[in-house]
Amino acid sequence: MLISQYTYFALSSNRVSAAEITARLGIEPDEIAVRGSRLASPARPACHRWKITCRVPGWTVDEQIDRIVDRLFIHAERIGELAVELDKFDGEPGASMLQVVRVFEHPDGEEEDLTGPSEGFEKLAGQHQLLGWHLDARMLEFLRLTRAELDVDEYAYG
Repeated sequence: MLISQYTYFALSSNRVSAAEITARLGIEPDEIAVRGSRLASPARPACHRWKITCRVPGWTVDEQIDRIVDRLFIHAERIGELAVELDKFDGEPGASMLQVVRVFEHPDGEEEDLTGPSEGFEKLAGQHQLLGWHLDARMLEFLRLTRAELDVDEYAYG
């Protein structure tokens, strides 16, 4: 089985641009989306989005999330305050999001490693090394401080 996965932390708004979010936080994003830049009606992307991403191949989801938390934890309270403001501007919750995306059988995905035993156990097919992950207390505190929702999307390629 091939698996491709990445994570990102995003602040999103229908009314406040990614450039304005950058100015407020003083943190340069890795990626941005501009509402309606691909299609005006209906607006696609549906909202402005400021993103910090981790797309390191071969890393587990928790390693990718840890990289993002390492970058942003010292700013977490300020991010959370801005998230509350964005929710008020847009009239709905959900401005702050930690997103996990996993795609099964993606041609650029990572092969399952079946070489050698692991900790004395025989490796069997279907136990891909990238499957399974956890959120430790620090990651949960980051989600609380940033007022972030956790969204996990898993897809089959094709």
